[in-house]
Amino acid sequence: MSTAYAVVIPTLVRGTLADCLAALAAATGPQPDEIVLVDDRPGPDPDPQALEHPLSLLGDLRGRARVVASGGRGPAAARNTGWRVVSAPWVAFLDDDVQVGPRWCEQLARDLADATPDTAGSQGVITVPLPGERRPTDWERGTAGLATARWITADMAYRTDALKQVAGFDERFRRAFREDADLALRVLDAGWRVRQGRRTTRHPVRPADRWVSLRAQRGNADDALMRRLHGPDWWEKAAAPRGRRRVHLAVTAAGGAACALAVTGRRRAAAAAALGWAVGTAEFARARITPGPRIRDEVTTMLLTSALIPPAATWHWLSGLWRHRAAPAWREVAR
Repeated sequence: MSTAYAVVIPTLVRGTLADCLAALAAATGPQPDEIVLVDDRPGPDPDPQALEHPLSLLGDLRGRARVVASGGRGPAAARNTGWRVVSAPWVAFLDDDVQVGPRWCEQLARDLADATPDTAGSQGVITVPLPGERRPTDWERGTAGLATARWITADMAYRTDALKQVAGFDERFRRAFREDADLALRVLDAGWRVRQGRRTTRHPVRPADRWVSLRAQRGNADDALMRRLHGPDWWEKAAAPRGRRRVHLAVTAAGGAACALAVTGRRRAAAAAALGWAVGTAEFARARITPGPRIRDEVTTMLLTSALIPPAATWHWLSGLWRHRAAPAWREVAR
């Protein structure tokens, strides 16, 4: 069975790309037939000079690499742009902030050789290095969750034929969130299997500002799309954590009710609703602070964002339900 493969890496040309390509070039084993960097920076003519240094780190693999542009439409569209220009029977997707292991090419070739004819995908083993001298922050713990997530495209190989059958990634997923689970569920529904491989890839924690968890709430809109496509039980199908959405809805409703009741002069009812909001917010902040390093900056970040996340999550969830209200459910495609 052929183990020829291409590597597709969508990128915004962040500083992590150089380490990603250097690690790929250093990995031992059968080399990829093609390497496709998908430049997903917005605009019709992104500056190509920004890619010169990262590409130079590919060494002997530089001749197998090409760059295509996807117009800033998000990682799902970028990956589609990449895999549709390759000719290899397998496509290994990597994120531009990972570093493959020293034997990654060898291990990937073995994973692909071991794939049965009904296996469409092979997932790599993701490791997330965390600080050893202190407890991890909320952001670091969130990134560490990638190590146990299913089907993430930080390191995921798919048969090109399987991607063609299900029409690739759904480009309505504009963020790096849920587009991988959606694809895997569609591949499984089409009668294929997705297996866990043995190759290893390192995913360092990127630096982030204190508002990163607030921006991440945009993913609630993608959860709404998943519900439309795969039904209300998609959480179980994808083995995804349900999160705190119901609690966020309740806390947001309590806060909104407190404001509305105060405006209408119903002080006792407003005070009761405000108490409910305060208790819910305090519980959320405590749940995030307790496992963390409890340093001043982290505690301040948790207090501020714990008050803002419930309404942000609620807004994105409701807006996603409205935006995707007409999205048809996924229909299985016969092989």
